[in-house]
Amino acid sequence: MPSNPAIQVTLEELLAVAPLARGAALAEVRRSAAARGGGHASRWRGRGVDFRESRVYQVGDDIRHMDWRVTARSGTPHTKLFEEEREHGLLLMLDFNPGMRFGTRERFKSVQAARAAALLAWIVTDSGDRVGVLGFGGGIRDEVKPAGGRRGCLRVLRALRDWDAAAIAQTESLSSALERARRLLRPGMRLVIVSDGFSADAAAWPMLGRFAARHELGCLMVGDAIEYAPPPPGRYALSFGGSRQVLDFTDRGLRAAWSRHFGALRDEMRAGLTRIGARVVELATDGDLRRAILPFTARTGAPKDSQA
Repeated sequence: MPSNPAIQVTLEELLAVAPLARGAALAEVRRSAAARGGGHASRWRGRGVDFRESRVYQVGDDIRHMDWRVTARSGTPHTKLFEEEREHGLLLMLDFNPGMRFGTRERFKSVQAARAAALLAWIVTDSGDRVGVLGFGGGIRDEVKPAGGRRGCLRVLRALRDWDAAAIAQTESLSSALERARRLLRPGMRLVIVSDGFSADAAAWPMLGRFAARHELGCLMVGDAIEYAPPPPGRYALSFGGSRQVLDFTDRGLRAAWSRHFGALRDEMRAGLTRIGARVVELATDGDLRRAILPFTARTGAPKDSQA
């Protein structure tokens, strides 16, 4: 029996978003001074990195990096500065927690999240950069290491399809997933979290702050219409994890509590990410995919000042 693309991720659907990536590139995130933690330029003293320049020795400089040739020539102690090797690319973190397998408009949040991740993967691939993905929640603890070219992109798409099919009713916190993501991130890489935001826990915020200080960080928050506003008054049956529950939305108290609950979760996530300099984009399950992620992108050849 063929799968329903509205409730289950299909490879065909992920391939079909490729044309939407044409002419787009990821825009540079303008991080706040607090998030940058001392500035975007990175000069590191150490081995395995590229030599940048020599400068006059300062107290505290590592004597192992003395530039003896310049010192002898100038008569003034000089030390070598090294520039961190940067690897451009994108690491996607995709949320497979049970709450993502829900939707009342067009498709499940999990399907829209996979479509958005696929579009970002195509954009990065078309720009000649590397893309990888890490899955979390739903019992998924797998990863695809960043790789370039169409083959690397297709590995990401296949993982999205396979993980969606294998996800179970098991939760994982965002902090746990971030701990695993640390191993995959390299200097200069971007990190985009695709999630409804409900997996964010207190332990995740210090980690997100550290990530934002070292990487361009973004979050694509996927939501459903019923999470933005309660449905019309009535009784509604919901199925979750094999159990069935009826919600009585004729109850004004339930309607008010419903809006407060989901609104508070979204506002907290958005405000926290904005505070650390991350770019936040919201995407509804029935939203226009290309239009929704425009804040993440810039048209190829556009002036830097015009980037979102």
